[in-house]
Parts: sequence; structure tokens; C-alpha cells
Amino acid sequence: MALNSPTSQRLMTLSFACAGVAFFWILDLPLPFLFGPMFACLVAALAGFRLKSFGQVSVAARTILGIAIGGSITPAVVARLPEMALSVAIVPFYIALIGLIGVPFFRRVWKFDQPTAYYAAMPGGLQDMVIFGIEAGGDARALSLIHATRVLIVVTLAPIFLTQLYGQSLTNPLGVPASELPIHEMALMVVAALVGWKGGEKLGLFGASILGPMIVAGALSLGNVLHGRPPAEAILTAQFFIGCGIGVHFVGVSWRELSRDVAAGAAYVVILSILAAIVAYVVTHVGLAAGTEAFLAFAPGGQAEMTVLAIVAGADLGYVIAHHLTRIVLVIIGSPIIARLMRRR
Repeated sequence: MALNSPTSQRLMTLSFACAGVAFFWILDLPLPFLFGPMFACLVAALAGFRLKSFGQVSVAARTILGIAIGGSITPAVVARLPEMALSVAIVPFYIALIGLIGVPFFRRVWKFDQPTAYYAAMPGGLQDMVIFGIEAGGDARALSLIHATRVLIVVTLAPIFLTQLYGQSLTNPLGVPASELPIHEMALMVVAALVGWKGGEKLGLFGASILGPMIVAGALSLGNVLHGRPPAEAILTAQFFIGCGIGVHFVGVSWRELSRDVAAGAAYVVILSILAAIVAYVVTHVGLAAGTEAFLAFAPGGQAEMTVLAIVAGADLGYVIAHHLTRIVLVIIGSPIIARLMRRR
């Protein structure tokens, strides 16, 4: 097997990721299946190893989180939606504030071109922002590194804030063991994941691997057909591939990219964190949500990563996801419009 073949590179990635899990597990560090692969692959990537993501396997792993979210959408959660309305209404203003500060930050301070500055500033999904940025004429590599840096730092710091500021132990059960779940429930989850994922792709649904299964599982949960979330082993698998994916994004980073793109992303996280902290404080202070839920709902991380943290923190998953979905939908809808305006200019 050639050392540079995709298969050998994936085996190398798997080896580093497993070593990372073992290292975090032995030292009793938090979330070993998420942080172990993430930091092991990050270190290996920066050391020059040619790692490679797991492609469709990683995408399939995200469907597990979609099922976990959908399974949490119960009639009781739906009945609480009016309570969330005022809090959710803050999201558009939050995004606008991020854009007003973020775009000039990347444009004037770091001297990125206009399309790159805009899509680097928007708190959307990594893949979505890179795709839209390319269509608008932006720098794909810079966008990928900036957003990967954002997610990496937020996912790293969020557990610290949750434990130190909000007193969360991050030991909430991920789910019941597979051995305790009825076979027909797990089979139903697998079908819902596949139908939602592939059906969502055919319909052109953004984030189909998460949102498609979420919609199908949510409908089944509201219909009293599905009862609960995927087993703990499945959630751990999703964590593993998410961690690998974050670390692998830094493969081949040059010194120039490290000193400019990654540094710009890291500096921007400071700005985003301040904005998120202010908004979360306001939401908590006026009594719209508890501190943990407000923090996770407005944290500028990825939807998948925030879902994992919400589960282990025992937070109100419905509240957290409602805000992240609103943010993502608004950014996704607005991005093509902005791209067309940029092309005209």
C-alpha cells in the first residue's frame, strides 16, 4: 500500500485519533472521544503528517446527532416554543452585529478582500461558508482555516467556561447503552438517518446530514413512534469523527497561513466571544434562559459541536438547537444574496 494513498493516509489518521482517545482517557480529561482525536490530529497535521478525513463516513456520523436532536423534539418541547420566541428574535440582531464588526475587522485589519472578509466574519457552517465564499470570489483556503480555527478554539474553551463559570460537570449520560435499547427503536433510527440524510440531499437541504435526520426523527418523536436518542456508543462515534474532522483541516498549513489566516481566526474568536458573552448575559439577566442554555445557544461554534456539548452538559437541547438553527438558516439564506451583490459590484 502506497504511503501517500488515501487509504494509508486515513489509516494514519485513525491511528493518531485512537492514540488521542487513549491519552485523554488515561489522564481522565474531559470528552476524550471528541478532544482526543481533535488534538491528536491537530498536532499531527501541524507536524507535517498527511492526514485525510474519512469522507462519507464522517458525514454519516453526523446523522447520529441529527437523530439525537430530532428525538429530543417532543410535544413538551413544542409547547415551549412560544417561550423561546423572544430569545430567538435576538438572533438576527446578533448576526447583524457580528457582520458590522467582523467584516471591517477582516477587511481593514487583516487586509482580506471583500468576499473573503464577509464569509470569514459570518458565523455559519464551515463547509457552507467556504462554498459560498468561493462562488463570491473569496479565498477558499483562508476561509477554511479561519472557520476551522474558530470551531477549534470555541470547542476547546466552551467546556472550561461551562465547568468554571456555570458549574457544569459535563458528565450527563450521552444516552443509554445499545444493549438497553429495543432493536426496533435502533432500526428505526437507522432508517430515519438514511432517509433524512439522502432525502435531504436530493431536496438540496443545507446541512442535510444533520437537518434531514433531525426532521424525520422529530416527526417520528412527535408522532409517538420514536422514544429517545441514539445509544451512547453512537454518540461517542459521532464525537470521534467530529474531532478528527476539526484536526485534519490543518493539514498542510504553511507558516504564512499560520501567521495570517489562523492568527486572524484566533483573534476573531476573541471578538465573537465578547459579543456572545454580552448577548448571553442579557438573555440570562432578563430571564429568557438559564446561564448554561444562553451560553450554548449563542456560542459561535458549529451546530454539531454545540449539540455534543449541550448533551453532556445536560442542557435544554431544544432551546440550544432552536437558536443555532435560526442562526444557520439566516446566514445560509443571506449569503447567496450578498454573493450576488458582490459579483455585481
